Amino acid sequence: MLTSGGDAPGMNAAIRTVVRAGQDAGFEVFGVERGFNGLLGGSIAQLGSRAVSGIIQQGGTFLGTARCPEFATEAGREQALDRLSEYEIEALVVIGGNGSQQGAFALSEAGFPVIGIASTIDNDLAGSDITIGVDTALNIALEAIDRLKVTASSHQRGLVVEVMGRDCGYLALIAGITGGAEAVAIPERETNPEAVAREFQNAYEKGKKHAVAVVAEGAQCNAEALIRYFREQVSLDFEIRATILGHVQRGGAPTAFDRLLATRLGAGAIGAIKRKEFACLVGSLNGTTQTTPLKEVAGKSKPLDLELLDLAAVLVS
Repeated sequence: MLTSGGDAPGMNAAIRTVVRAGQDAGFEVFGVERGFNGLLGGSIAQLGSRAVSGIIQQGGTFLGTARCPEFATEAGREQALDRLSEYEIEALVVIGGNGSQQGAFALSEAGFPVIGIASTIDNDLAGSDITIGVDTALNIALEAIDRLKVTASSHQRGLVVEVMGRDCGYLALIAGITGGAEAVAIPERETNPEAVAREFQNAYEKGKKHAVAVVAEGAQCNAEALIRYFREQVSLDFEIRATILGHVQRGGAPTAFDRLLATRLGAGAIGAIKRKEFACLVGSLNGTTQTTPLKEVAGKSKPLDLELLDLAAVLVS
């Protein structure tokens, strides 16, 4: 088992379940440190029940994660297969998002038994309605927005809050709707800075004590672009401040939802191994734990429901 790509709150709960449910099924479970990088380097050790004691409430990943450009090469994947053979590993569980599952698919195409577990705070992975880490990251962003609105109201300020999302605007969109933002900017749809400025000024003229724009880091109209526009192109009655949440969103203790989701998906992975169902992703679909072939997941992104962006505009008043 390994965790790869960006860490997500709840990964440790999935690790814990794979270890304990695996032992209950009669398997020996090994952990790979630092993702595919550790796999190539042979950083592999057997994990017992005590090794994962007390990690369910911890954010991040107990096993660690790291980038591994070498794994993208044929030679790197052959080295990974050699390591798996050296340690007599019979199946590999990969916990992670899009890039991680592409790596899992590559190994499965080479004939090795692989199962993926859906885990990314971006919630853009096909094969799962919601992925491990999303709920925690959203709640951290929402708490930050709520806190910032308190101080913004005291000083009558306009706020630009940037959340993670280089290619996917899910976090920004949902945090914007649930945080009562006046504007949302995401990579999936272009937003003009003029439109954000107009919403801020409209809020001021309506007597609001603050205005908030929630933007994804990958949006063309991100925090840097908006602040530059406000400084150079327009004069607003609100004093403008920007807050970039960044990796704060990854670092929280997982919510009860993420702990339970990760537990269910971890158990689902062990169930798939017992059934000898490989080359699949274990995710949550329609409220149940289901598998989707990795060939239908790898290299694909789940589309964002842009009707929610239209709804966000309707809710501004």
